[in-house]
Amino acid sequence: MAIAKAERLMNLALCLLGTRRPLTKRELRGSIEAYLQTDTANDEAFNRMFERDKDDLRELGLIIETVEGIDGEIGYLARRDSNRLPPITLDAEEAAALGLAAKVWQQARLAGAASGALQKLRAAGMPLADDPYDTPGHSALEPRIPVHESAFEPLMLACRDRRPVLFDYRKANAARPEQRQVEPWTLESWRGHWYLAGWDRERAAERVFRLSRITGRVRLRSDAFTAEVPDHVTVRGTVETWAGETATGTARIRLRSGHGYPLRAKALSARAAGEGWDELEIPYGHGLDAWLVEFGPDVVVLAPDELRADVVDRLRAVAKG
Repeated sequence: MAIAKAERLMNLALCLLGTRRPLTKRELRGSIEAYLQTDTANDEAFNRMFERDKDDLRELGLIIETVEGIDGEIGYLARRDSNRLPPITLDAEEAAALGLAAKVWQQARLAGAASGALQKLRAAGMPLADDPYDTPGHSALEPRIPVHESAFEPLMLACRDRRPVLFDYRKANAARPEQRQVEPWTLESWRGHWYLAGWDRERAAERVFRLSRITGRVRLRSDAFTAEVPDHVTVRGTVETWAGETATGTARIRLRSGHGYPLRAKALSARAAGEGWDELEIPYGHGLDAWLVEFGPDVVVLAPDELRADVVDRLRAVAKG
């Protein structure tokens, strides 16, 4: 779910839960920032958005009442007594799962939010005991979502606040970075790397950017978005397509024995090639060259010729710095 929509749904839920009388569409439109940003002359677009949001909240379990006023105007509210959650009880396994989930975010600003959530659960009497398998500095199961890129936090804030950004970006096959003007939508972690999805103003199209290729400082701008933010941003699907997950053919590669396990997991066939090498047949799609470059000298492309040429070009660009 895009950050903007999640914030909009939360604000709508708070309005409906916080009112003592039914609120009309007109009143809700004037109270929620995201609705205020819609075209005031386009009631149809607002009505569609409001109806979708209302249906989404009901699907999430919020009980929303529809009340007809004396003047015939329809109002909406969510009574607190109808939407009060039952007491939360967790068994030992569920509590352990929550504890592990909180350990995922150990970097950036989300670490504080995860830690605060655990403290509130403990204060409420939840059995969030320490990991019985935990040893000093180590754990039997220690999930992580690493956030090493300095661009992560400013981009996360830009996605949240819907602020355009400027940054220098170096493509995998380029020797020098280029400036990009982007309206950021959401961040996605995939295969250990973070990606930003958004609207590239200069190219007038959706683009995905790998954070590790952003150089220098991310600059936030104060002007408004020019493109509509989609409710659901299929960043993962787009990234997978660019990385060769949507295959249109096959490729033959030589892989050093004992290396490249992600490639081996996707291999259609594999055989020993001798002298410490294996020969694999793998799915071939757009972006496979960028993925193969990550394995460095442990991979040699045998076919097709265009894939081999693309990998060589990328390696030369990296060598030039």
